[in-house]
Amino acid sequence: MSSSAGTPTVDVRRHRRSLVAGTVGNFVEWYEFGAYGFFATVIAANFFSATSTSDAESLIKTYASFALAFFFRPVGAAIFGRVGDRIGRRPTLILVLLLMTLSTTLIGLLPTYATVGAAAPWLLTLVRALQGLSAGGEFGGAVAIMTEFAPRNKRGLYGAWQSLTVALGLLVGAGLAAILATALSTEALHDWGWRVPFLLALPLGLVALFLRLRLEETPNFARVQAVEEREPAGKVEVAKAIALGIGRLMGWSAAGYTFLVVMPSYLQSTLNATFQQALVATVLANLGFAVSIMPAGWISDRVGRRPVMVTGAALVVVLAFPLMNLLQDKDSSNAAKGIAVFVAGLVVGLMAGPGPAMLAEMFTTRARYTGLGLAYSLSNAVFSGSAGLIITELIKRTKNIDIPAWYVMITCAISVVALLTLRGDDHQRELKD
Repeated sequence: MSSSAGTPTVDVRRHRRSLVAGTVGNFVEWYEFGAYGFFATVIAANFFSATSTSDAESLIKTYASFALAFFFRPVGAAIFGRVGDRIGRRPTLILVLLLMTLSTTLIGLLPTYATVGAAAPWLLTLVRALQGLSAGGEFGGAVAIMTEFAPRNKRGLYGAWQSLTVALGLLVGAGLAAILATALSTEALHDWGWRVPFLLALPLGLVALFLRLRLEETPNFARVQAVEEREPAGKVEVAKAIALGIGRLMGWSAAGYTFLVVMPSYLQSTLNATFQQALVATVLANLGFAVSIMPAGWISDRVGRRPVMVTGAALVVVLAFPLMNLLQDKDSSNAAKGIAVFVAGLVVGLMAGPGPAMLAEMFTTRARYTGLGLAYSLSNAVFSGSAGLIITELIKRTKNIDIPAWYVMITCAISVVALLTLRGDDHQRELKD
């Protein structure tokens, strides 16, 4: 349906609305997860240490809490995915957003170890579990919304917006952390400054809620719902697709969190960088990530998901050790190190851009919310949420500072094999009902 000159068609309005409403919740989610990662050493001192200092042991406990939230993601993906595939994407995403906003805001209000003692880490872990549930229900619904509204030849581009909001959320979280670290004294930052990013989730969440209330149901879901006797999705086929999806995503999950979130703590605890230096490095990595996401999604609409994502995973395998060694070299200039972390983020973006569309194309409408949500959340639970814990613990035990390079290289090598099973024309086909 068209309208007068200068006025967008109804479809264009619906498409734009789906993009904004789909991505805004993801932005809030990753803004918070980024803030938690960037303030990991401060949170460790406040919630996991009786001495108000962040040692290796308290940092490991902080990352354990971080990982636990990720392991609640598959639970959230299963629960909210089933609801979203039965009653609709729109109402489910509204419920998920409310839970996410509430749990994130609560982190900024929690009492610390100095106030309530050993109860503090348990309270933090409980709230992180609620966040994990909401985050698990967010990705599947948001990607379903965007790709089901997208024109067939633009699914990669539309889905890439979901990954871009990951970069934007992490960048805003890092930027705010850098501002607070610069503007506040160390005492003020540890006392109350770290709470600010989490409390800001409340107004952000209210804006996101307003946008989601204006969202319409997707045409794919409406079409399936209109069929009186719906054919249930085959459980075996869905399970196989989920397992394959995890293999295709694990490199993106591991490299993304290692380079974009875990890096600040690694630079501080292992390479003796300052908090400010670590945050600058993280901002540069996330800038590289953001720069490549949209072009990668757009190119995948033309040449296919497989060549773009395989290139990204293969580049991580090739560049992991040279980039890490450059960061470890005390004689390397700050400019060279800045370029290294920027390139690291750039190659991860080659996987993240086409990734959402690739997942959406693996499942039918009857199982898409659940299937792609579980594939993504399980991959993130194992290879993202555990990245900080695995890397920190292995460095502590082995004294090998190359552990991050080994971690991303091995996971991306496995992903290359899984990605090679993609069909070359998936990007040209209609989504399956």
